[in-house]
Amino acid sequence: MAKALVIQSYQLVKQFPESEKFALIQQINKAVVSIPSNIAEGYSRTSKKDRIHFLSISYGSLMEFVCRYEIAHSLGYVDDVNFDEMMKKLMIFQ
Repeated sequence: MAKALVIQSYQLVKQFPESEKFALIQQINKAVVSIPSNIAEGYSRTSKKDRIHFLSISYGSLMEFVCRYEIAHSLGYVDDVNFDEMMKKLMIFQ
C-alpha cells in the first residue's frame, strides 16, 4: 500500500506548476518515498527494537507527506476530490 501511495503521489505532483519542481515537489517526493523505504528497512532488521525504530521513522515521513500535501492543497495545486481521496487512503496508515 505504501508503494501505491508513492505512485499516486508522483502522478499528482506532475500537475504542479514548474516553479515547484525544486521545492514542494521534491519535498513531497522525498517524504513519500521514505515511507515504504523505511518499512522495508525495518522489516529487514533482526531485532524488534530496530524494526520499531524504522517503522517510527516511516510514520514520521508519513506525517511530513501529509503536511506537505495539505500545503499543496491550500495553494490550489491539488483539487478537493484528489485531496479527499488521498486523505482517505492515508487513514489506513494511522
